[in-house]
Amino acid sequence: MTHPTQHATTRRTLLRTGAAAGAAAALGAAGVFTAGTAVAAGTSSPAGTGGGTAGGTGGGTAGLPYPPAVVDTSHCTAEVAELLRGFFAAKSRHDVPRVMSYFSRANTVYIDANLGTALMSWQQVNDLFTAYFPKVPATALSYPVRIVGDMRSAAVEFVDTPPFFGAELRALSPIVFDGQGKITRWVDYWDGRSALTPPTVIGGAYPTDFKDSEQNAHPAVVEAARALQAAFAAGDAAAAVGLMSADVVIEDLSAHTRVCGRLQAQRYYARALGRLPYGIGAAVLHTEGGRRGGGYEWSAAPGAAPLRRGHTCIELDNAGKVSRLTVIYDANQLSYPAYQSLVGLAAEAPLS
Repeated sequence: MTHPTQHATTRRTLLRTGAAAGAAAALGAAGVFTAGTAVAAGTSSPAGTGGGTAGGTGGGTAGLPYPPAVVDTSHCTAEVAELLRGFFAAKSRHDVPRVMSYFSRANTVYIDANLGTALMSWQQVNDLFTAYFPKVPATALSYPVRIVGDMRSAAVEFVDTPPFFGAELRALSPIVFDGQGKITRWVDYWDGRSALTPPTVIGGAYPTDFKDSEQNAHPAVVEAARALQAAFAAGDAAAAVGLMSADVVIEDLSAHTRVCGRLQAQRYYARALGRLPYGIGAAVLHTEGGRRGGGYEWSAAPGAAPLRRGHTCIELDNAGKVSRLTVIYDANQLSYPAYQSLVGLAAEAPLS
């Protein structure tokens, strides 16, 4: 039985080599072209037969290769929900032409923030997927869990099942669309510690250009994100919680933490902001989403080095307050004691 870390190394080698030298070289170096690799049979659907149109719009729910009921679309528009359902249906069918029809041919960038890899054109992404997708087993699925945003931009929480890369990857990714509804920017954020993958060595090769200037977000989510992160960066728990709804839900996917309600939230942030990667010293880099929410990418607090970046998804209520906040970063970049301390921050002090 192959250990998950072996497949995680394959993903790392695949993307890094692909960014530098093209798909064929990447797949060869990653060991994808090897005997015994399962090939997905009959995974490509003809144009117009479900899972989105060939032009990258639409999708519906008929024939989806995953249960559509798992997708939380309460804070996104119907249009972006339909588009992303179609995208993930095509990805789960390993249908490269359909997947690539959702991306802008003129202006596409795909970055894995965990691995520090960047594919800076439609052709690079297409070459990689064209070579790789036929080599994964038919049981390899990718499906959305939650979508927040609109056709300007959105945050999507999704799962790549273990047959794709040998480990279950749960990502929370910002996506930017152009005026024609095509994807121009996609950045994957996932936690390597939760996926049991080897740590990425952050060094001089880590990307410095994430195309953060390519923003297309509703003013409501921009304002909420900047105000919230300003309070976090200042270590002001009261100000941060003042921007939240009474029944706010706070989730740290990397620290396996869930806090509910403003009272708990204020106690938690009073303990935590000096130590959280998105706390004191962190700053907004990029914002995405619509009137009901989206998310923002942030530069990590200096104390979280070598971690560079993370991503926070926010849902907004009708009054513009944050009703749900979900954060993700690569906890593999933290020492184990530092990671343990973050997990322990959710614990309430005993009553004296």
